[in-house]
Amino acid sequence: MSDSKDFVTGVDSNAKKAPRRVVFITRRISAQVKAVEEETLQTFPEVLFRAVVAIEVLAVVLVWIALAFNAPLEGLADPSHTPNPAKAPWYFLGLQEMLHYFPPVVAGVLAPGLVVIALIIIPYFNINIEAEGVFLKDRDRRLKIFYAAAVALCVFLFLFHVYVALVPTLIVAAFMILAGQSSLNSRSTFRRYLASKPLSFWIMSWFLFELIVLTAIGTFFRGPGWSWVWPWTRY
Repeated sequence: MSDSKDFVTGVDSNAKKAPRRVVFITRRISAQVKAVEEETLQTFPEVLFRAVVAIEVLAVVLVWIALAFNAPLEGLADPSHTPNPAKAPWYFLGLQEMLHYFPPVVAGVLAPGLVVIALIIIPYFNINIEAEGVFLKDRDRRLKIFYAAAVALCVFLFLFHVYVALVPTLIVAAFMILAGQSSLNSRSTFRRYLASKPLSFWIMSWFLFELIVLTAIGTFFRGPGWSWVWPWTRY
């Protein structure tokens, strides 16, 4: 150990020319798992029995609803007469509402395609395991990025006159701005709650908000010719 020669690491196939070899030994580190005794429940018969009971109760309730209330069915389909408005099933009315504002390629192909691609790609990104608030670190830079993205999206929706989607976007953006001005040490519990939410929470909240609003408008506020009507208006 008293040798003060400098050792230089390198790669050489000639053992006689470079006989020195350096080996780096590191301490093995393994994760410590704390065993915690938790109450267990057998899948069979406890969980399975509860699931069967829940299914039976739900079936009874659905049968009772079917017997007590008439389904809102219309007359037999007439191929020579197209109903006005011709609405898709409720779970597609959000897309049909988008078709009112955007070309079919955008509303029917690009928008759903981007959502599907995002759902495929997002799991491969660097995941925020600790679920930290989106504005808790590097607040100024992230706020600038958020402002730019929010303004671009709002301008895009405004130019296409998609006001029904612009309003939810502005509401979510307002809450995100409030989160950006808050911290985990804020006096208000609500502001601490907003500050603690990660980016995934805000994206999913905005997406669900838009989906609910577009579906509700397509269901209750669209009449003949896809014109705006109030839910209590008869047509």
